[in-house]
Amino acid sequence: MKLRAKGLGLLLLLAFLALCSTIDVSEARRGKHWRPRSSPGSSQLKKGEGKKSSSHRQHGNNRPSPKPPVSSTPSPGAGKGNQNPYQPSPTPDAPVSPSPSPANSSRHPSPKRPTPSCGKGHQQPLRPPLPPPASQGAVFNVVDFGAKGDGVTDDTKAFEGAWAAACKQGASTVLVPPELEFLVGPISFSGPYCKPNIVFQLEGTILAPTSAKAWGSGLLQWLEFTKLNGIVIQGSGIINGRGQQWWTYSDPEDEDDDDTYDVELDRMPQIKPTALRFYGSFNILVAGITIVNSSQCHLKFDNCQGVMVHDVTISSPENSLNTDGIHLQNSKDVSIHHTNMACGDDCISIQTGCSNINIHNVNCGPGHGISIGGLGRDNTKACVSNVTVRDVNMFRTMNGVRIKTWQGGVGLVQDIRFSNIQVSEVQTPIIIDQFYCDKSTCRNQTSAVAVSGVQYENIRGTFTIKPVHFACSDSLPCSGISLTGVQLRPVQVPHYHLNNPFCWQAFGELYTPTVPPIACLQIGKPAGNNLQTYNDIC
Repeated sequence: MKLRAKGLGLLLLLAFLALCSTIDVSEARRGKHWRPRSSPGSSQLKKGEGKKSSSHRQHGNNRPSPKPPVSSTPSPGAGKGNQNPYQPSPTPDAPVSPSPSPANSSRHPSPKRPTPSCGKGHQQPLRPPLPPPASQGAVFNVVDFGAKGDGVTDDTKAFEGAWAAACKQGASTVLVPPELEFLVGPISFSGPYCKPNIVFQLEGTILAPTSAKAWGSGLLQWLEFTKLNGIVIQGSGIINGRGQQWWTYSDPEDEDDDDTYDVELDRMPQIKPTALRFYGSFNILVAGITIVNSSQCHLKFDNCQGVMVHDVTISSPENSLNTDGIHLQNSKDVSIHHTNMACGDDCISIQTGCSNINIHNVNCGPGHGISIGGLGRDNTKACVSNVTVRDVNMFRTMNGVRIKTWQGGVGLVQDIRFSNIQVSEVQTPIIIDQFYCDKSTCRNQTSAVAVSGVQYENIRGTFTIKPVHFACSDSLPCSGISLTGVQLRPVQVPHYHLNNPFCWQAFGELYTPTVPPIACLQIGKPAGNNLQTYNDIC
């Protein structure tokens, strides 16, 4: 009996020990050294570390993976089935740019800052930094500094005084009041000792001098803003370059010339000034204003970064020589949109040293279209990259979208995208010309600025001379040209002879049939084309 009792006690003891061991193991599993497999919605994903699970893991988990939050704004390709392979991916909304002045509120509202898709692998150009607020701080009215605004009295000193006061204080406004005309001579609103974030509120009209004396032996610019950070020029006012003094020439000995000979015109200097120029500045906004009749280029940005131009009107006659609308040189992170341009040269000219350029919703015509170049003149190095031109209307321009380079130069034009360009009676809508020459003859040279990675998407409308002109270098053929949705139909215009598409040493791909057929494009890559990268060359 005693043995049975001892046996039973031993069994009870073993059972108790086994129960305790089970509890310890369970508690150990709950300890901090053991982590269960997380679902995709766990804290790991919140930290940005989670990745899409493989199929067997998803099936192994009884709970479905959490769905991503639904955006209130549909993506650009929503409901369109197979999306265009060149269409940019949806991007988050950018910050809203400063609004135009209250006097200009009836114009197009300031849209959100766009982000194009182009570059290597369609990388997106950097967004220009957000300009300062549109209205702030103290207001310095040029009238309070002695400006008359009668269109006759020289108000240059008053403008200098108002600028000096704003420059000293910073975060302030220089006001050019409405309904007045201010005669202003060549002037430089300059830093670098100006405090940042100055608004130049233009509501009236600024007139350029028409006397030769005001220009001396010649100046490159009339109104200049240099070495500033956070400069805004906005309003509903007008900058009038009164460039007729340079455009027209009357020869007193020409009996067939019915124009009255202008002695004052004869004394005007050979060098013609740009109407409005920015140099060496950052975070620039130009909005709402009108620039008319510049003697040469209307609006120029040189060595600038972070530029936005919108709701601007630029206008000069079709026969006004060298009156580019907007000229970019050595500038980066530039956005130009919702702007109307009619001039005697390129609506927009993009020169060497430019990158991350985004142009959209622009009307151009008359004029010479939108051009990259001419590049490489006088055997110089020229580099341009990551340019997007989209949603543009061109009417009766000489060219549509053009890349032009001089023989003998070096450098590279790369990652260019022309998309959704509507042309109407444009002489030649699509051009790459590596033999550009603005003289009767130019010397043949071997070296060239290379052109690579140019996309043409949905270029449609009518032409009057030739639909496509690809004239590329023998030593450095154009490569990576792609054509998608190109539909160009001829319009017979008196004195013009229609031509077929032209290609020379141009290589790329036709992703859709074109109208007319562009059979001259050589499919693939040029043989032995050892094109260096942009970083290696530039």
